[in-house]
Amino acid sequence: MGSILDAIAEWLKELLISGIMGNLTGVFDSVNSRVGEIAMDVGMTPASFSPGIFSMIRSVSETVIIPIAGLILTFIACYELIQLIIEHNNLSNFETWIIFKWIFKTFVAVTLISNCFNIVMAVFDVCQSVISQSGGIIGASTSVSDEAIAAMEATLSTYGVGTLLGIYLMSFVIQLTLWILSIVIFVIVYGRMIEVYLMTSLAPIPLSTFGNREQSQTGQNYLRSLFALGFQGFLIIICVGIYAVLIQSISFTSDIVGSLWGVVGYTVLLVFTLFKTGGLARSVLNAH
Repeated sequence: MGSILDAIAEWLKELLISGIMGNLTGVFDSVNSRVGEIAMDVGMTPASFSPGIFSMIRSVSETVIIPIAGLILTFIACYELIQLIIEHNNLSNFETWIIFKWIFKTFVAVTLISNCFNIVMAVFDVCQSVISQSGGIIGASTSVSDEAIAAMEATLSTYGVGTLLGIYLMSFVIQLTLWILSIVIFVIVYGRMIEVYLMTSLAPIPLSTFGNREQSQTGQNYLRSLFALGFQGFLIIICVGIYAVLIQSISFTSDIVGSLWGVVGYTVLLVFTLFKTGGLARSVLNAH
């Protein structure tokens, strides 16, 4: 009778261990792959991330937004000419160099509008170079290693049926939590790229304000916002590097429950810091 109960207990242990490993391995792989894709996704320029979307954005902007930017530039150029004239006692002390100054400023503003997409791509090319170099330095693995998973399975085999049953039920909660966090990471990374496309589509309007000193604050803030979006990718890479160091410090050889919740805690921390990268980048570059 005792041997039969032992056999049943052993069978239950194997069943529970198999269920726990099945629940956790799949979700670890999902989170690992999602985190591992971050460096590749944030290092792409708008043109390379999705050429189809970028082509559509550029076409719409050139068709709809550039004419509006042209009207704004015309108004600003006329306003600037009036300001230059009345600054010298309403033509009482008029000098011809004022006209050349106005022509030069207007020419620069027209050139900026005509090459707005080249300017935007130059900003993101600089940021991509920084992200690529930092990604090469921060090369640590962001995954729960196979050795750690094997150690966890070996540790589980030393537990009793009751403990394994508790861990099995807990694995469902951890599985749901990590799946949700994986989706949130996807939303953060791809949401940033959508924001980049939205900012790119309106590029001609703020760049058309550089013809006047007062109105140029709009264009300057737009360029700061572009750099903030670009360097947000750099901050995301830093967050992933910190996560990689933390996740590799987890050991599954003793306290399985604590180690599992440690993985969840570090992943929650990663998501929280990813949310903060946008505001931090804007704060550093004084963009608003």
